[in-house]
Amino acid sequence: MKKSKDYYIVQIVSYITVALVALVCVIPFILILSASLSTEQEILKHGFGLLPRKFTLASYELIFKNPKMIIDAYKVSGIVTVVGGLVGLFFTSMTAFVLMRKDFKYRNQFSFAFYFSSIFSAGLIPAYMLIVTYLKWKNTYLALIVPGLLGVWNIFLMRNFMNGIPDSIAEAAKIDGANDFLIFIKLYLPLSGPGLATVGLFASLGYWNNWFSASLYIDRPSLYPLQYLLYRMLGSIKAMQDAANAGSIATQDLPTETLKMAMAMVATGPIIFLYPFLQKYFIKGITVGSVKG
Repeated sequence: MKKSKDYYIVQIVSYITVALVALVCVIPFILILSASLSTEQEILKHGFGLLPRKFTLASYELIFKNPKMIIDAYKVSGIVTVVGGLVGLFFTSMTAFVLMRKDFKYRNQFSFAFYFSSIFSAGLIPAYMLIVTYLKWKNTYLALIVPGLLGVWNIFLMRNFMNGIPDSIAEAAKIDGANDFLIFIKLYLPLSGPGLATVGLFASLGYWNNWFSASLYIDRPSLYPLQYLLYRMLGSIKAMQDAANAGSIATQDLPTETLKMAMAMVATGPIIFLYPFLQKYFIKGITVGSVKG
């Protein structure tokens, strides 16, 4: 069928709009990369630009001055992200499956309890006492993984996605003799691929970017995750710069601004390379899971 002139106009406007939005998203990343490859003096003098000013790798050399420390931090972050993401995804989807079941008498009460806990919490001090004093998890991976296993928003997103799966599937499986756990494992998990990818990405990003838990529960350098290690390095550089400004020490060319940009590149690099492989599932999961309920 011959397409009208209006159709082509809408297509052109749509492509231009998408291209502009994509450009708005890409430009900040290019500015960060460019600044991380520029000298500190040029950044302070001319500001940020799309191309590096006086190309240098000084910031990256400073970050990787102790390669073993960075490698250990990557290892800790990787273990926490993978283990926490997978275990958290399993418990999140299992909780969502229970809250989705219409034959669960108290699902509304439990849903309200989860929602209420997302607004009001016991606070930082009870959490610290529980993990450090009672559970004895200080300087362990458990302190970095367990507190973030379940996210209320992720549970509701997964529940809404599972609501779109026909109840007749579970009823047919029950007639064939399957129990609830088998229905969850064999039927609902395979049918919830986009939702699992979306929630898994959210959970993994939360673990990867988490530095606050390490600041509370970790004081052993070998267990520093990447984000917390970079945070401490930046704090050390800032303290040296303040001392230099006060005249206490003679320190020149401290790459404070460029170091921030280089740290951002080091911290976000793995996630940027992973996202294209999950983009298809992420878009479908976040769209379907947010409108079904």
